Amino acid sequence: MKFHKEGYPSLISVILFGLLLHYSSKYLSNNNSIILFFADAIAIFLLIVILQFFRNPTRNFVVDNDSIIAPADGKVVVIEDVFEPEYLKCNCKQISIFMSPINVHINRYPLSGEVTYAKYHPGKFLVAWHPKSSTENERTTVSVKHKNGQEILFRQIAGALARRIVMYSKVNDAAEQTTEFGFIKFGSRVDLFLPINSKINVSLNEVVKGGITKIATL
Repeated sequence: MKFHKEGYPSLISVILFGLLLHYSSKYLSNNNSIILFFADAIAIFLLIVILQFFRNPTRNFVVDNDSIIAPADGKVVVIEDVFEPEYLKCNCKQISIFMSPINVHINRYPLSGEVTYAKYHPGKFLVAWHPKSSTENERTTVSVKHKNGQEILFRQIAGALARRIVMYSKVNDAAEQTTEFGFIKFGSRVDLFLPINSKINVSLNEVVKGGITKIATL
């Protein structure tokens, strides 16, 4: 188990807060053991939350050039036919994965190919399952062209708690399936937009693992 690089600022902040809480409680309470216990308990709890949230577990990733691999851990909350208006501008099969605060929040390329589009959009912080979150929330959009010519678009969407989206992708980058393309802090969702004739291998409410679960077959 590793600790993800995006978590170091939060880890340092929590450690400093814990030290401040400990010594201020010690001073203000005149070494009252009960107050010190609760102050330290709060500090330890916050530390555990940060360590858990930014964990980067070791996994045996699945690489399959004919499949779309889950870009994130979470639960499938949407499977529907939609029109993608931003870049692909065609009818697509949308698969949405909701990430709770207890999920691993590393986002991974669902396929290998060339990054043809990458854009950050500022926006609102509606709850991630809100119907308008995919078009009004803070979000990023990335499209990768597969070697067979098909393009797959995926979108990181901020939620009510997720106030920072990290995207590493740039246009013309070589995308490698299951490697990291970004990170979303504190719960949100990832939308996939696949060719309309894709064979979907997951169902609603199914729990998927990033870099492992085969979402669809091209």
